[in-house]
Amino acid sequence: MNNIDMMSANAIRVLAADSVQKAKSGHPGLPLGCADIAYELWAKHMKHNPANPDWANRDRFILSGGHGSTLLYSLLHLFGYGLTKEDLMQFRQLDSLTPGHPEYRHTKGVEATTGPLGAGMAMAVGMAMAEEHLAAKFNKENFPVVDHYTYVLGGDGCMMEGISYEAFSLAGTLGLNKLIVFYDSNSISIEGSTDIAFTEDVLKRFEAFHFQTIVVENGNNLEEIGKAIEEAKADKTRPSVILCKTQIGYGCPAKQGKASAHGEPLGDENVLALKENLNWPSTEPFYVPEEVYANYKAIAEKKAEDEAAWNQMFAEYVKQYPEMKEAWDKEFNLDVAKDLINNEEFWKYEDKPEATRNLSGMVLNRLKDYVPNLIGGAADLAPSTKTYMKDEGDFSKDNRLGRNLHFGVRELAMAAIGNGMVLHGLRAYVSTFFVFSDYVKPMARLSALMRIPTTYVWTHDSIGVGEDGPTHEPIEQLAIYRAMPNFHVFRPADATETIAAWYSAVTSKETPTALVLTRQNLPQLAGSSKEALKGAYVLEDSKKETPDAIIIATGSEVSLAVEAKAELAKDGIDVRVVSMPCMDLFEEQSEEYKESVLPKAVRKRVAVEALIGYGWEKYVGLDGKIVSMTGFGASAPAATLFKKFGFTTENVVAAVKSL
Repeated sequence: MNNIDMMSANAIRVLAADSVQKAKSGHPGLPLGCADIAYELWAKHMKHNPANPDWANRDRFILSGGHGSTLLYSLLHLFGYGLTKEDLMQFRQLDSLTPGHPEYRHTKGVEATTGPLGAGMAMAVGMAMAEEHLAAKFNKENFPVVDHYTYVLGGDGCMMEGISYEAFSLAGTLGLNKLIVFYDSNSISIEGSTDIAFTEDVLKRFEAFHFQTIVVENGNNLEEIGKAIEEAKADKTRPSVILCKTQIGYGCPAKQGKASAHGEPLGDENVLALKENLNWPSTEPFYVPEEVYANYKAIAEKKAEDEAAWNQMFAEYVKQYPEMKEAWDKEFNLDVAKDLINNEEFWKYEDKPEATRNLSGMVLNRLKDYVPNLIGGAADLAPSTKTYMKDEGDFSKDNRLGRNLHFGVRELAMAAIGNGMVLHGLRAYVSTFFVFSDYVKPMARLSALMRIPTTYVWTHDSIGVGEDGPTHEPIEQLAIYRAMPNFHVFRPADATETIAAWYSAVTSKETPTALVLTRQNLPQLAGSSKEALKGAYVLEDSKKETPDAIIIATGSEVSLAVEAKAELAKDGIDVRVVSMPCMDLFEEQSEEYKESVLPKAVRKRVAVEALIGYGWEKYVGLDGKIVSMTGFGASAPAATLFKKFGFTTENVVAAVKSL
């Protein structure tokens, strides 16, 4: 290791320690322990261009152990991604570019929002899958326009989380050889030695996953780390894990190897001791010698040449294959589906009762021809969730072109993998039964937080599941997802609303969408329209200027509301029926539009939904009523359950009359 390399790696340590110390908050242990791994990878092996963080063929790096964010921020500063020294000084402060955990879209060079341990590992698998799919689609002989690696770094916590088991099991099955996992093995967790809860042989687990396993005995030896990376790249059939034996808090004499180095500032005296131990030329906070900056600048300039060479190759590629340029542009055009709003074929349906899950499958198989980067699948449930694209093949070890993904029974990893694919530029959808969205929730939350348009297809949406009983009948799930910021939840009532839900999903740029769909058949509704794209609209109106009451419903209960309106009319009560497939979108409309649908003057309101009533209070007010579930379901045929729990025309009529 030459002196400039050693100083460049130590600069990461010093900046990380100073950032945490100034903030009086943070996690210095990982950055101190992994600085050499990060420097060797970013400086000598990784394709990236700080002058263009969005270069299409860059290698991806995900810090799965997001608590060690100052490692990433120090790299981004030193390589010239736009983070200044002042930004590092504002670590964990309001409105800074250096929040406590890395945030996608917020800081240039951050590929994914990480913090929930293991999530970055699974998103990396999604990125590696996307790379393989795009390479198969676009590469030609002598023109590897998609050819890059996905690197992910995490520690014992990431390996303990079940999501990493799920994701790496699939990665090995698929033979994702351009996925390289760095395992920061320091045997320390917050509560002390990992031996208190984690004694398995992690490498044997990876062997069982069909990974190549490599050990770096000294995680501070750049040469050893470099050889391991090259060995990982040389395996063309398997993903690789590189176990790096490190010491948490490396370089700080009083903290090195101790749990106390993990999640608290080192302390002023220990920061000084760190700098003295590293022979750092100054004790001034955030000091980096000019020769270190010069080294990083020279490396960055060399990295820019990689992109320049790729740009030259791509120009020749599109000259030889002009049709591929058109396909490339279409692949990454987020507006590619917008024109479908006026496409009559797209909005067509048969006027017969149909489950919205079946209708969703119909729409999906139309969309695949208009949205070339649409890709997705289910957690072993595609025949039930109707999420299989016909004639598009299955993505596998032998067929990277396949657009149907088989995630196996791995809901949590599935959602994270979907996020990884979306982060890489694809439009991914993932699917399971709605009740099992409980397994998906943490990664759906990350979709919303990252502002990426992952699509969630959730079927078997209510007690309509019937005979499977309460374990399979979602009750509170809809309220949970409606409560999430930046997350659109659609529960469509018929074909038109289902088509609208998919249209909204595939034209969204910054908001994930969930389609919550029925198992049972529903009638097509004469009044349904594209107005569903506004979240709520008047499906059937009162003949009176001011309706006697308003019934608001979603999904399978909208037809029930229509029936109740007809019954009430016999008694001279003239109500308006409002279909509200997506509360979130309705809230985004103008006050004028909201008033036109739900006028404040009409206080007699009834909401009907075969799930928990939580959240409907906002729309029915103090004077209204909610016909909903108040407990869990039961095992019986769907029709029996709807009757038992009060989802009948008579009960809705009675609720309106009681007002």
